[in-house]
Amino acid sequence: MTTILVTGGTGTLGRLVTERLRADGAEVRVLSRHARPYAVDLREGTGLASAVAGVDTVVHCASSPRGGDEQAARNLIAAAREAGVRHLVYISIVGVDRVPFPYYRAKLAVERLVEESGLGWTLLRTTQFHDLVLRVLQASAKLPVMLLPAGVADQPIEVAEVAERLAGLAVGAPAGRVADMGGPEVRTFPELARAFLRASDRHRRLLNVPLAGSAYRAFRAGGHLTPERAVGTVTFERFLAERFPG
Repeated sequence: MTTILVTGGTGTLGRLVTERLRADGAEVRVLSRHARPYAVDLREGTGLASAVAGVDTVVHCASSPRGGDEQAARNLIAAAREAGVRHLVYISIVGVDRVPFPYYRAKLAVERLVEESGLGWTLLRTTQFHDLVLRVLQASAKLPVMLLPAGVADQPIEVAEVAERLAGLAVGAPAGRVADMGGPEVRTFPELARAFLRASDRHRRLLNVPLAGSAYRAFRAGGHLTPERAVGTVTFERFLAERFPG
């Protein structure tokens, strides 16, 4: 039986990847900072060797916008090489090579580490999950006026669809960088905000706020979008209907 290790296996994506792999009959180890028996902080690496021992494939979902992704990847790759792991699958973000946003730069650096790891590897980039867009809008809605980045659109995708794709890649052969996955629609932030307000039965004024900097300019230019790969099927409204029933 194939043994697969999922880093970040209790997170938004990793949890669904784990469920899908187990449903398909794989033996899955869940690695996170608090999930026993494989409670490992990848940035420190303590306990990582035992977690990867006997593993065929690693699906690397663990990530943090607070930093540390590059060191975590170095530790994981070193342990995977030592353990003879044959396949490393990494989830990244559309536009990491076009948008000079600090978190994107870190994800791009990890991509390069994966590509140069000497392991068999597969890399999938997707657009932002519905869940993240919802969190951003919920935070903005705490104010009487929702402040939105002027001129920026997004292409949110359903995390369950990404999990299905990632699980399929994990049980296959190393494939290098595969085709990007984008959500079904490119939507402006005012459109997304109005959909959220309707679904959550709230009323807020919207205010488009121009921002500064090269990252903002790249977001305005659509560097994080992939309209030619709009393969997702779940719209933001459908996602919201499940989150705010009735």
